[in-house]
Amino acid sequence: MISIDGSKKSGSGTILRLSIALASIIKEPLHIYNVRRKRPQPGLRPQHLEAVLTAAKLCNAEVEGATLGSEELWFKPGDITGGDINAEIGTAGSIPMLIMTILPICAFAERQVRLRIRRGGTDVSNAPTINYVQYVMLRLLERMNIKTRLMIHKYGYYPKGMGEVTLEVWPCQKLSSIRLDEFGSIKRIGGISVCTFLEDRRVADRQAKAANDYLRERGFEANIRIVNDRSNPLQKGSSLVLWAETDKGALLGGDAIGELKKPSESVGREAAENLVKEVNAKATVDVHMADILVPYVALAYDESVYLTRSMTDHLDTNIWLAEEILGVKFHISKVNHLYKIEKRA
Repeated sequence: MISIDGSKKSGSGTILRLSIALASIIKEPLHIYNVRRKRPQPGLRPQHLEAVLTAAKLCNAEVEGATLGSEELWFKPGDITGGDINAEIGTAGSIPMLIMTILPICAFAERQVRLRIRRGGTDVSNAPTINYVQYVMLRLLERMNIKTRLMIHKYGYYPKGMGEVTLEVWPCQKLSSIRLDEFGSIKRIGGISVCTFLEDRRVADRQAKAANDYLRERGFEANIRIVNDRSNPLQKGSSLVLWAETDKGALLGGDAIGELKKPSESVGREAAENLVKEVNAKATVDVHMADILVPYVALAYDESVYLTRSMTDHLDTNIWLAEEILGVKFHISKVNHLYKIEKRA
């Protein structure tokens, strides 16, 4: 049995999410304790609980301790059969974070997975936006032989959520490695600026203009698509994601979300600032993708490498967990001002 102390390293939900995913894939029973011990509200919150229950449906797991607030969990996975799965968060808890938990499991399913996630947040704080998932995360993972399709039915924001998406994943069984050790030159910068029931205030347009103004001042030009969404009359909100592609295959993202009393111009500038940090550093993946990639490169047979500008708590935690559970070895070195992350065969 795998035994994981959830208070180690970041002491956050990433330990729960990744432990569940890896245990499901290698079909090893998992005992995790001190779940989210270092967070203000320790234990399972609604989005974490739903991630556990959804993973259990995917791999026919036996679960003990899966209740709100629980700090200890036993998870005994079976076969990853796939098929149609429904999940419902019930708060503005992050849909992208739930996707990050179950996507590695789906890739090893016996048949195609069609996951419908309801009543959650697509664009909330402390998590990637749903369009970051769509246009950065899933595009990079496609290079590792993970074929997906994401459909956004309703955008959802804090505090009500009410977002809804469908994720389809085709099984691949064998992951390809990824090599991103050169930045190269910028080929294009794209983006999507979304507002829900805020078209009258031109929120999406103002976000995009502020982002483009910031980028132009620094010699960049972005093609930002405007989406005046009307999918969710119960919850107004907005978000902006930008991404940069280089001729060496680097794909970097930067996003931001709208909040009460936060000007649209601040959202646009924030997303552009986040992207420019990555571009100026000449990283090959952004700081968020750096930790998201860890389980996939750990599970791929061949060697992988990428460059990131920061060794975050989540990246450090994910590498520790992958080495602990899978027995793989990562090598981290400093190349100029960047961190070179290598998973060695």
